[in-house]
This record gives sequence, C-alpha cells and structure tokens, in this order.
Amino acid sequence: MRSRRVGISTYRRLLDEHGSAINALNALPEVAQAAGISNYLICPEGVVQAELNAARTAGARLLVQGQAPYPDLLNDLDDAPPFLWVIGDPSLLTRPMISLVGARNASSLGLRMARTLAAELGEAGFVVVSGLARGIDAAAHSAALAHGTIAVQAGGVDIIYPSENAELAEQIAAQGLRLSEQPMGLQPMARHFPRRNRIISGLSRATVVVEAAARSGSLITARDALDQGRDVLAVPGHPMDARAAGCNMLIRDGAVLVRSAVDVLEVLPELATPGPETPRRKPAPPPLRAKTPPPNRGPVAKLHAQILARLGPAPVAEDQLIRDLQVPSSDVAPALLDLEMEGEIQRQPGGLLSRSA
Repeated sequence: MRSRRVGISTYRRLLDEHGSAINALNALPEVAQAAGISNYLICPEGVVQAELNAARTAGARLLVQGQAPYPDLLNDLDDAPPFLWVIGDPSLLTRPMISLVGARNASSLGLRMARTLAAELGEAGFVVVSGLARGIDAAAHSAALAHGTIAVQAGGVDIIYPSENAELAEQIAAQGLRLSEQPMGLQPMARHFPRRNRIISGLSRATVVVEAAARSGSLITARDALDQGRDVLAVPGHPMDARAAGCNMLIRDGAVLVRSAVDVLEVLPELATPGPETPRRKPAPPPLRAKTPPPNRGPVAKLHAQILARLGPAPVAEDQLIRDLQVPSSDVAPALLDLEMEGEIQRQPGGLLSRSA
C-alpha cells in the first residue's frame, strides 16, 4: 500500500493473484513495466520502518482487515481500507455506531442540536462517529466523550487538524478513539477529506446530518452512506438559512427528518440500549428510508464514462479535460469528485488528473 501507484483495488488484486505480500512485492516491478512504467521501485523498507517507529512513538496501533477488532461494517465497503492506524480504545469499534456530521461554520442552534443528539445517543448505547472538524463535528465529539466517540481523521492519526481541536483530540485519545487509513505523519490535503468521509459513514448503521450547505462535505458523507446501504437522517432548518439547505434537500429526497434523538432511535431500535434518562416512545410505523440515490442518474453515469474514456495513466490537465468534454465545468467538477471518491481517478500536483492504476 505504500508503494507508488498501489491503491486499494490494486493491493487486493496483487494479493489475490500472487498469494502473499512478499510475492506481490516481488512481482510489482514486472506488473508496473507491463503497464508502461519503467524503473519501478517498491516502497523502501526504511520508509515502512520509519512509519512503524512513528506509530510506536505516538502510541498508535495497526488494525488489519480480517483481524479483530477491525470493524465488521467496514468490510461491507468495496474500498474498505486494508489497514487502520488507531489511537485510543479500539473496543469501541465493536459497539453500535452512528455518525453525526455537519457544517464547520455551524450556527449556535446547530451546535446545540449536535450536542444534545450526541449526548442522548451516547446514553442510548451508541458510539458517536465524526470527523474531528470544527463546528458540528467538534460539538458532537465533546458531548459524546463520556459515552464513547470515534474521530476519523483525513491525515495521519498523529496529525491534528485543525490545530484548534488539539485538546479535544487528546481527550478523544484518552476516552475514545482516533483512527485513520493514511500513513503516520501525513498532513491532510483537500483530496483526503472525501476519502475520509466514506469511513465515517461506513463505520455506522446510520448517518445524521445536523447542518449542511447545498455543496458541502457533509453531503458527500450522506451520499456515501446511501451508496453503502445505510440510513440517512437530517435535521431540518429554516428555508432561508444557507447552512440548512443541504439538510432540507436530503429530507426532500427521502431522508428521515430528525427533531430529537427519539427520531433516530425509532429508525434503529434494535441497536439502542436505552439509558435511564434516554427519551423513548412507542415505535412509529417504519419511516421513509433514503436507501437509494436520487433519480436521474443516467446523465451522471454517462459523464463518468466519458471522463474515464479520456483519462489514462499519463496525467492530463483538468482544464484541458473540460475543454475536450465540451461540458460545463460546473457539471464536470462534481463528477470528478465522485470518481475520485470511488478510486477511479487520482489528482496529481499542478491540477493534473490520471486514471487510477
């Protein structure tokens, strides 16, 4: 996984074809040459050893897919990370989890709602999962600390971003769990956050969006949840508040409307273990589930195919790709994000794009 051009799908294919990691490593240069890459070198052993040493210094533990306590729900993902670095209590990964995400520039009402939901869901037996961002994420983590919370990081598990959440990150390491699929010491970049979001939703049976704009990372997490067959729930907001536009869109498209923790607990009653003060009421009829993507996916799939047909191993400038497609950049940008999240394409320095190996 640390060798150049080896992503999750390539990693799995190499292991399937060659039977063991050492055989796959030995075969990599020949595989790369067949793909037109000359003078290919696998990741030096010293680089891997340095990462292991950094993990030891940070108190991090490596979880490997297929071995306990790697989370079962992540195994449902086609692009499940083969490894996770974790700091804290990995036993939290064996408990029922629910994701709580939302805006970084959240309103005071949104922050209060996030804290209330996180605390009550924690009392009901759920571990609250979020992304350690400012705003809704930080509020959810803080309120759930006493009951269990997991922070999924976009960079290395030893790199705290944003720095203002350093104290919160230390508290989570002591009372909860921080995890990342990225190498130790990696500074997060913009492209890492969409990949991080699929793990946030993948760990949980349901994702609750508290506050989100029409174009936001929280909606990427919600879309990941839908693609993974998870439930999506959203807190409604005022129609004139841009920070609530994304949540209102989700509810319009079939997401479960959330007014309190009771609405969440009714969606997943079999997982909840109510505490003495957790509000409950008689279960209502099954709510509408947002289990399928919005309709009219045909044009999107067609655009995805057109993009992939024009990309290969050699990087292409994004603006040149848009000119070749003769499609508005406003349509191409979200399609590129979809393909990047799915691991089909990779972004290179200088605004270049290439097809994933």
